[in-house]
Amino acid sequence: MKPSLLVASAVAATVAASTSGTAGPAPDPIYRAEKCYGVNVAGGNDCGARVHSCAGQATLSKDPNSWIYVPVGTCAKIAGGSTKPRSS
Repeated sequence: MKPSLLVASAVAATVAASTSGTAGPAPDPIYRAEKCYGVNVAGGNDCGARVHSCAGQATLSKDPNSWIYVPVGTCAKIAGGSTKPRSS
């Protein structure tokens, strides 16, 4: 087997394994964190409220009901960030 094909197969297997788990919230971070609503990018949320409840399911950026983990004290420093969900 050619080395490039072997590497491509290994990468494909790794990606498939990492995306085959059950959907749900992102795991708790290893640092002291808080949930920051309204600062996510579409598909880049850690979880959310109302419309979806799983990581990566936000359909719009800056969704006021989707959150990402940020280090404690950071959310208040981000434009549009809130530690509580807001109405759309």
